[in-house]
Amino acid sequence: MALLEVENLSHTYSDKVLYKNSSFTLYKGEHMGIVGQNGAGKSTLIKILLKEVLPDKGMIKWQNNITIGSLDQYAIVDEESTIFDYLRTAFKELYNIEKNLNELYERMANEYTDEIIKKVDKYQKILDENNFYGIDSTIQKVASGLGITAMGLETILKNLSGGQRAKVILAKLLLQNPEVLILDEPTNFLDKEHVEWLSEYLQTFKGAFIIVSHDFEFLDKVSTCICDIEFNTIKKYKGNYSSFLKQKGSLREEYIRQYEAQQKEIKKLEDYIAKNKVRASTAQMAKSREKKLEKMEKIEKPTFTSKPHIHFTSIPNTAQVILEVNQLEVGYYYPLLPKMKFTVQDKEKLVITGFNGIGKSTLLKTLMGEIPAISGGFRFSDTIKKIGYYEQDLKWENPEDTPLNIISRAFPNMFQKQVRKHLADCAIKKEHVMQEISTLSGGEQAKVKLCKLTLTPCNILILDEPTNHLDMDTKEELKKALREFDGTVILVSHEEAFYRDLATRVVSIEKLCI
Repeated sequence: MALLEVENLSHTYSDKVLYKNSSFTLYKGEHMGIVGQNGAGKSTLIKILLKEVLPDKGMIKWQNNITIGSLDQYAIVDEESTIFDYLRTAFKELYNIEKNLNELYERMANEYTDEIIKKVDKYQKILDENNFYGIDSTIQKVASGLGITAMGLETILKNLSGGQRAKVILAKLLLQNPEVLILDEPTNFLDKEHVEWLSEYLQTFKGAFIIVSHDFEFLDKVSTCICDIEFNTIKKYKGNYSSFLKQKGSLREEYIRQYEAQQKEIKKLEDYIAKNKVRASTAQMAKSREKKLEKMEKIEKPTFTSKPHIHFTSIPNTAQVILEVNQLEVGYYYPLLPKMKFTVQDKEKLVITGFNGIGKSTLLKTLMGEIPAISGGFRFSDTIKKIGYYEQDLKWENPEDTPLNIISRAFPNMFQKQVRKHLADCAIKKEHVMQEISTLSGGEQAKVKLCKLTLTPCNILILDEPTNHLDMDTKEELKKALREFDGTVILVSHEEAFYRDLATRVVSIEKLCI
């Protein structure tokens, strides 16, 4: 049974064609992954499916009366509500039924009619079928799986970080159990353990879902089909992500073969027309070939995205110990963790893991001097001349600025041609160089940040979740660049597949505490 039918979808964004006459169907129980290079139009497709963006052309048809749940990390919530009370709102319809049931029980004290008894039976059956009396344990199960119980279920929502808040909103969405889930990058704010829990949850999810994700190990576990956005088309493949890669490789070779064969035929026809249309004896035949050429359905030229070339320049360092942390407490108004004590050695590639919201980003911001330490201290070696810092939040001083202006302003002595080359090296397409940064996809914005970082020679790189939003090619190139960086790296990441063969030491942040 088709839950969603997309027919002849065409859409252009900022003069760039994203899709042209593309069609696909989502069937009952299908677990669909959406993939494609940064800027291909994955998030735009989600917005079109949710009717937040009107496509240029095409039909989006959902099955009548179907319940659709989408992840909105910026949803308006009651900031004074506790986490637990907010999660209970996922069952508000059941609580309304309980309220009606209790009112009927009160009426039964004075009147005992068949009509009331039937209503009581109906409401009671609904509550029993939906496990109403097990709601609190269901909330506990989902909250625990996503690491929310560690925050304290009585915590007020306004006291949560952005990542914690997004996690709570995801938990509510899962508790609502819609017939179709639509999730855009749900693992960006989850740690390894919680990504694993979510993948197990989604594998057994009885409804259908559509997920955009750059975490390909996660997609491999949860997907039963893949929609790939490439060459201005959306093509659906059966099977998980690994199966899709094999199928796509074969189809790509066939596509290139067909394109080249057609180009040869076009050239042959054009040559014949040019030579024969002026001769009276062959003009009719030339005209016939001209009509054939006009009617021919042209195969789009394969446009392969250029792979990024990322390189970090290191400044020589003579000290053995790069960083000493002693009795350090981090937080905003109160300590998030016990006091920490640890050292980082020269050329070490240290990966810090731990639950989202526990204080990893806060530690990095404290080391960078963006927020003060609550107590204790830390000391970088005197030989450290420059620290390169990658903050995970996509924040810009001026959202209307362009990548060209951002890099040019940071490096005023650089010629515009050089700036364009460096942006191209980080796989920023030339059509995006002069586009407002806020209109670019998350992956494209992340690449602009990486470009800026590659132009800053440093002794040490401090990176907070740099793989969020990045496509596979850029992740692989970033991993290679970090491996080759002849300096020290402190990396916070939830993506084990990224740091597995990069790190010289992986440590949970709790283990750094005294």
